[in-house]
Amino acid sequence: MTPKPSRETILVVEDDPSILEGLELNLRLEGYRVLCAGDAGTGLSLARERAPDLVLLDLMLPDGSGLDLLRTLRRDPDLDRTRVLIVSALGLEGDKVRGLRLGADDYITKPFGLAELLARIDAALRRERSERQSAVRFGEVEIDAVGMEVRRDGDLVKLTPREYELLIFLARRPDRVFSREQLLQSVWGPDYDGTARTVDNFISSLRAKLEPDPARPRHLVTVHGVGYRMSV
Repeated sequence: MTPKPSRETILVVEDDPSILEGLELNLRLEGYRVLCAGDAGTGLSLARERAPDLVLLDLMLPDGSGLDLLRTLRRDPDLDRTRVLIVSALGLEGDKVRGLRLGADDYITKPFGLAELLARIDAALRRERSERQSAVRFGEVEIDAVGMEVRRDGDLVKLTPREYELLIFLARRPDRVFSREQLLQSVWGPDYDGTARTVDNFISSLRAKLEPDPARPRHLVTVHGVGYRMSV
């Protein structure tokens, strides 16, 4: 089966290797970018590095409870709106209520049907897509996320698909600093074998098309020694 075109990024935090492998395979076939972690510590590091769109979270992890990871995510201003779907063998009503009250978007018990899990993931991400459909603005630039168009002072700006992906990724995360490696992983994908210089070239191209003075950018800002951030 040929994988569908890449969509959102999903982080799977699960300590059972067979379940983790199965979820990774099926999510990739659905077209998602997939990150995998076998413990809470690795899951938190990946979440902070890659800003996934959704986290599939087991509760019984070798280095602690998944609920502690959920609390940490909800307290992080960069991750507090990330969709979290708990997937756990703990199926008592109290377990579900506790997870939902701590900020999980959904709760599904093991064993689960793959079709149901995929439907719940799609529902959670559909809500996220709906929230993101409103126009994103900075300076004289407006991004129409529905039509995938960018205008500056009302005039349409022609961007390549990759330029658009990089721009919308940064614009939706204002003032957050990303390294070149993080941008390569998040925008180009983990299988891309280009160099950090690729990011520099694309940022330069976006500045030339969108900044009032590309030599002194106001929005696509370089953070020396680290990477880039979007200033709105």
